[in-house]
Amino acid sequence: MPGTGERFERAVSIMARLRAPGGCPWDREQTFDSIKPYTLEETYEVFEAIDNRDWKELEGELGDLLLQVLFFSEMAQEQNSFSIDDVLDRLSQKLIERHPHVFGDVKAETSSEVLRNWDALKAEERKREHPEADHPRSLLAGISKAMPALLEAHKLSAKASSVGFDWANLEGLLEKLREETGELQQELAKVPAPLPSPRRHGVAGSGRTNIDETAREALEEEVGDMLFVLVNIARWLSLDPESALRKTNRKFRQRFGWIEERLSRTGKKPEQASMEELELLWQQAKQQG
Repeated sequence: MPGTGERFERAVSIMARLRAPGGCPWDREQTFDSIKPYTLEETYEVFEAIDNRDWKELEGELGDLLLQVLFFSEMAQEQNSFSIDDVLDRLSQKLIERHPHVFGDVKAETSSEVLRNWDALKAEERKREHPEADHPRSLLAGISKAMPALLEAHKLSAKASSVGFDWANLEGLLEKLREETGELQQELAKVPAPLPSPRRHGVAGSGRTNIDETAREALEEEVGDMLFVLVNIARWLSLDPESALRKTNRKFRQRFGWIEERLSRTGKKPEQASMEELELLWQQAKQQG
């Protein structure tokens, strides 16, 4: 049986063959920018396999995610930027340097101590890599603005918490949520009737009630504040808000699908049912699990 290194080299050579003259036309046409959406898609498919505890599926999805790394690395080598070898060398070096409690003499008995060492080491790395920087780097500078908003909010608040900028307890967060809910209600009170409603809008919100742009921005801000507090509640409970919302999304899909199936037995579609009928079916769907 071939070893791990041999298997990895085979995958690298297959990727190179696909991009080479006479290789796959589609693969040869791809660029860094065209591959980005696939990388994001494969990442979420990994998440879904983990959430479903589908280990066989996860095996395949991790391979698809690794393919993205090989793809980017092959394109980089073609333009003489770096190679997969450079990626692996940098990864190995980083793992060793950031774990001095394993590969060196530093002591770290708890996860908190490891994280403190990690942050200090990353700060030192930035100084070495950017010696021209003559002003302190923001604590939040390393958090990407391109990640999903829930994940970004979680990372921003966690980073601020690491220097003591946090709520004192969970009750304080729950009180903050009540405060933000009250502020949203105050903004809603300023909006002339009828209030905006998503019901039966159709595609992309067509037919929605028009409200003043200033009022819309205020409502958006208050909803954003509420979401940020909810993310922090999840952080305090050591929960991943992204995973929590994905699970709720799947639960909604399952229950709404149950409603559609029951309605189809009577020859109806959801838009042909009354709100009372839909609500009754929804309660029944919840009892199904």
